[in-house]
Amino acid sequence: MRKRCRVKKGKKKFHLAQFLVHGPTYHSLAMWRHPRTDWPEDSWRRPELYQHIAQVCERGLFDTVFFADLNYISDSYKGSLEPALRYATQAPEHDPIPLLTMIAAVTSHIGLGATFSISYQHPFYAARLWATLDHLTGGRAAWNVVTSLNHNQAANYGQAGLEPSELRYEKAHEFIEVCQQLWNSWDEDAVVMDRQNAIFADASKVRRIEYEGRFYSSRGPLNVVRSPQNGPALLQAGTSPRGIDLAAKYADAVFAINPRVEEAAAYYSAVKDRISDFGRDPDHCAILFGVQPIIGSSEAEALEKQEEHNSLVPLEGGMAILSGHLNFDLSKLSPDDEMMSRTEPELQRSRRVYQKENGESMTLREVAQRHGESVGLPQFVGTPATVADQLEAFFDQVGGDGFMLSPIYCPGAIEEFVDLVVPELQRRGRFRTAYTGTTQRDHFRQAD
Repeated sequence: MRKRCRVKKGKKKFHLAQFLVHGPTYHSLAMWRHPRTDWPEDSWRRPELYQHIAQVCERGLFDTVFFADLNYISDSYKGSLEPALRYATQAPEHDPIPLLTMIAAVTSHIGLGATFSISYQHPFYAARLWATLDHLTGGRAAWNVVTSLNHNQAANYGQAGLEPSELRYEKAHEFIEVCQQLWNSWDEDAVVMDRQNAIFADASKVRRIEYEGRFYSSRGPLNVVRSPQNGPALLQAGTSPRGIDLAAKYADAVFAINPRVEEAAAYYSAVKDRISDFGRDPDHCAILFGVQPIIGSSEAEALEKQEEHNSLVPLEGGMAILSGHLNFDLSKLSPDDEMMSRTEPELQRSRRVYQKENGESMTLREVAQRHGESVGLPQFVGTPATVADQLEAFFDQVGGDGFMLSPIYCPGAIEEFVDLVVPELQRRGRFRTAYTGTTQRDHFRQAD
């Protein structure tokens, strides 16, 4: 792959996004029982919590609030549902899509994103759903395009097993192509609303797509008029070469987990170069690295909060959530096995989180514990000023573009970041002081 030099123009401003799940735990298995969470125990089931979070993040001028989603409860660990249910390893998860419209009703600027798998749906339904959401949110919708992660998800939709990764990505490319053609089946000026002559839409500006592909076919046109963004903004989180290709060809933003600066910088460069290979502007795709901030009024208090949080994560819970994400039963291994030495194909996908900062391999015990704490996201711990220092250092060494933040308790941790760290970043000239765009795609492209 040929490399391209990108000229830096002064200090770039950050993009910030908030990671959410419509469930009791996000990346942290401690969330549901953390003593600092002061809302009712069933608040995670109710829309008011997420409306509140979105309003806080909009006050903080974030690009988006983003909901991850997994359509299964994992039995990957020990072949049983019990560990996942006992430790709430991203289970249960309620559907986040209906929440987007409820959040849109109480916000006016912030983007609203959610995961939606292409593996068990038809492109026409997805195109119609996301065009409708883009209308209902006023152009603030963002679709995180995923394939599949776990055999349980395949089984829930009547499939005998998980399809090979290469096939899933081939389908994903075709799926998005069908959706894009459907979104383009209405011209921007197709709706004329000529009451006097009884013409609602100009039929010459609405067309069938007559798509016949290897995996999907669709006659079209879409029965939803062109939406504010002409379909939602697209998110992706691929790390494999095929995943990077999908992101580079279509994505407006990428969510990445790369805790080591050197690997994050290499990933950032690889994705940006691949975007250029597809003839797109690299600045039109924001790469957001996952971070778990832990903020205290002093360094000592922040470290105490980190220790308090991490001590609430049971090792077996970490084993269970990691097994589900890898689609591999880690009970077959010794907790003292060095993960960098494992050769199983399922374990190769996440090698980026198996190393310590000095490059040495972590043991399974260490990886599982960290996975239960943050799913591999680095913890940035300190006062508002030192957390801002850490964000700046990571950002400047990697190249940008920003961060996807994940809280250790909710509500509370998100408010702390917005009220304490965002003003510090603004004082340093590293974060916007007002929204300058109106759509989700605007936010991803405009950090100023």
